[in-house]
Parts: sequence; structure tokens; C-alpha cells
Amino acid sequence: MILAFLTFLVLTWLLAGYLGVSQNLRMIYVFISLIVVLVTLLLIPETNSFSVSMGGWAPLATVSFILGGTFFFRFFIKVLRNKSHDINRADVKESNEFSNHELERYSRHIILKELGGLGQQRIKNSSVLIIGAGGLGAPVIQYLAASGVGIIGIIDHDKVSLSNLQRQVIFPTKKVGEQKVFSAVDAIHKLNSNVNVRPYNRRLNSDIAEEIFSEYDVIIDGTDNFETRYISNAAANVTKKYLVSGALGQWEGQVSVFAPHKGAPCYACVFPTPPKEGLALTCSEGGVFSPLSGVIGSVMAVETLKILSQSGNTLLGQMFIYDGLRGESRKIKIKPNKKCPVCSI
Repeated sequence: MILAFLTFLVLTWLLAGYLGVSQNLRMIYVFISLIVVLVTLLLIPETNSFSVSMGGWAPLATVSFILGGTFFFRFFIKVLRNKSHDINRADVKESNEFSNHELERYSRHIILKELGGLGQQRIKNSSVLIIGAGGLGAPVIQYLAASGVGIIGIIDHDKVSLSNLQRQVIFPTKKVGEQKVFSAVDAIHKLNSNVNVRPYNRRLNSDIAEEIFSEYDVIIDGTDNFETRYISNAAANVTKKYLVSGALGQWEGQVSVFAPHKGAPCYACVFPTPPKEGLALTCSEGGVFSPLSGVIGSVMAVETLKILSQSGNTLLGQMFIYDGLRGESRKIKIKPNKKCPVCSI
């Protein structure tokens, strides 16, 4: 009986994960289930048929102790990581004075009245996570590094391929076959050695998204698949992070800033379900005009830097659409969906 109960919990955990339920909520469900059954076993007589079939309270208590110990160990490790991160961020924030090198490097920012020294200091003290070091990630990486963002995280599991080089401008030909994140680290260090780079050589999934997102100020989604976009949106909603999202294909691209915690819609409000197969072609299927990546990626960098420096108006509640073939651009308003399964709960 106890094996059947534990199997039920495992299957429920897997099903909830498939449906997009966060790891924390699933953990709470498991603990509540264990506690309810354990308390029931402690209250009823040992001769009760349910107690006999479960083998008494001792086996379940052992399982609960092991799971609880594992959970609290992971929680302790997470606290240590966050504390270490806070110390690192504190070290950065204490460095409120620019060196002569920085004053010269960022002088064109500092003399902008809308940004100024304070805005540049905010950029220096900030952290950004870039999901995908591809066509969109490449120009974003270049401009954020050049602008002096203090910490840049990059997550990608792909290797550089020859077909990438037409638009992914941070990779030289000699990098073909290497992991993108490590090649991106080299590109950043060559551009600006003051930037702290954190490479994540793996695919983003729902188990790690919230933990990683919690360490950054802004999340940038430059991926080319809908599964990762929905994972990023859900985690950004839970962690209350700005999500700067871009997409492109053939001659057209779009950018928006999603932030339900600021009254704006989330990605799922606008795109509640992925398009049917064949309706949204990938770059490998439909092709893409190489400078389009630079145009859309640069707009994403603009929005990110405005958020970090608290300058100007962002694309919150709006979507910027650019048609490169016709040389046209437009903005449309987007609103939160009161029935959105992600941000309206």
C-alpha cells in the first residue's frame, strides 16, 4: 500500500511538472500529502486495516524524514547561494565611483541628460540574464557588454554552426563547433573586461528557471522555440522580473516587455497557446534576413538598458513590430488577459 501511495505522489509530481506547476508548489503538495497520511496513521490504532496495509507509521515517517532532509538541504544551499550573490552585488554597489577608464568609456552615456551618471551607475550595478546566444542574443550581448552591465548571464546549450555566422555576429568562423556560451564569454571579455559573465551551458527548463531568474534584474528571451518561451514567461511571472522578449523570422521581427507585476501583460496573455505546426517557421525552415537580427536585438538591448537605468518609456503594454522587406514599423497596444492561466492566478 505504501508503495502505491508513493507511486501516486511521483506520478502526480511528474504530471504537475508537465502542466507547468512550479517546483515549490509541487513540493508543498507532496509534504502536505505525507503529513496528512502520517498524522492519520499516528491517530488511528495500529490494528486498523489502513494502518496495517501501510505497514504502520514508521516506514512513512522514514520516507518523510529523508524527503524533508533533502528539501531543507537544498533550501540551505539556495540560501547560501543567494547570500553569496548578495555579497557580490553589495561589492558592486559599493563601487559607486567611476574610474578614469570608465568615465571615458561610458562618457557618451553620461552626457545624455535622460541617462547621466546615475543611470550609468545603475547599469553598472545591474544584472541581466540572456536566454539564447543566437541571432537575437548576439547583438544584445554586444550592446549590454559595451554599455557596462555589471553581470551578464547567458544560458544556451547549442554549439556554433556554420549557418549561424550569417547573423550571429559575435562568433568568428574559428568558433564553429564550440559551445555558444563559452564563445560568447570570450566575445564579451574582448569587448569589455569589466563585465562579470556567468555562462550556463545547458537548456533552460522549469526545474531551474525560477532559481536562476531570482538572481537577475532583467530576463531577456531571445530563444527560437515556444517551449522555452513559455517556461521563461512563467518563471519571470513568479519571480516578478521584467521579461524583454523578441522574435523574428524571414523579414519581420517583434519586441515587447512583459511584466505582470507592473500591470502589464505576460507573454501568455498575448500568446496563450503555441501556433499550430507549420504556421510559425523557424529560421532553418523559412530563412531570415541577417540584419533583421541586429535590428530586433538592438531594440531589445534599448529596452533593457532603459529599464536598468530608469530612463524613458519602455514597451510595457506595447509590441513593436518591424517589417524589413517593406521598411515599415508600427506599435500595437497589448493588454493583460484577466483569464490568463499564468499571471491572473
